[in-house]
Amino acid sequence: MRTKQVCTAALALMIGPVSLLAGTISGKVTVDGPTPKQKIIDMSKEPACAKDYPATKPPTTETATVGAGNTLADVVVYISAGANDEGKVPSQAVTLDQKGCRYIKHITALQVNQDMKISNSDPHSHNIHPLAKVNREWNKSQPPGTAPLDAKFDQAEFIPVKCNIHPWMHGYIVVLKTGHYSVSDDNGGFSLKDLPPGKYTVTAWQETFGTQQQDVTIGGANETKTINFTFKGKAY
Repeated sequence: MRTKQVCTAALALMIGPVSLLAGTISGKVTVDGPTPKQKIIDMSKEPACAKDYPATKPPTTETATVGAGNTLADVVVYISAGANDEGKVPSQAVTLDQKGCRYIKHITALQVNQDMKISNSDPHSHNIHPLAKVNREWNKSQPPGTAPLDAKFDQAEFIPVKCNIHPWMHGYIVVLKTGHYSVSDDNGGFSLKDLPPGKYTVTAWQETFGTQQQDVTIGGANETKTINFTFKGKAY
């Protein structure tokens, strides 16, 4: 018995307490009701970008990306209370690209003080302009073929970003205190992993429909809790 206990303790030291006790909160985000019709973007004034899109599938705005079964993509789901991981900043930088005169991705999330690399994959210049109110607002030109821009934000904030050269280019840089976040995929799915047992507040944010919250308790090792968010639709 003692040998088994020693082996278990050794395994805990190798793997770490978080991975041994980690739970997961996952689910899906949907919308119930009408949603704003996404507008076709006219890129005729920038032929190099316009050619990236077939005539049968022109580019559209992305303020509410609705999929099959009324699922919602690009919803930021994060632990807003209980994570206790403030200041644990990942060493890996988050990337934001400008391609086809769009932001890839439309919603980019990262942690406070985490490095961000902003690149330009288009054959022409862009001008990236995060409209920050809590963080420092800045506005930088980025010609084609230049090195990625370095950025960092020292306060949590949901920051709209635009290009002053191409007025249809809009997105969000979402700066969070926690590393426990997920941006819902094309099927509305999200997953928050590596959560020790405890009580958490989970917040879902969508740029058009606002925010929702749910309290969730992870009671034991390797437990998975499923929660869903349904936003009330509204048309414009």
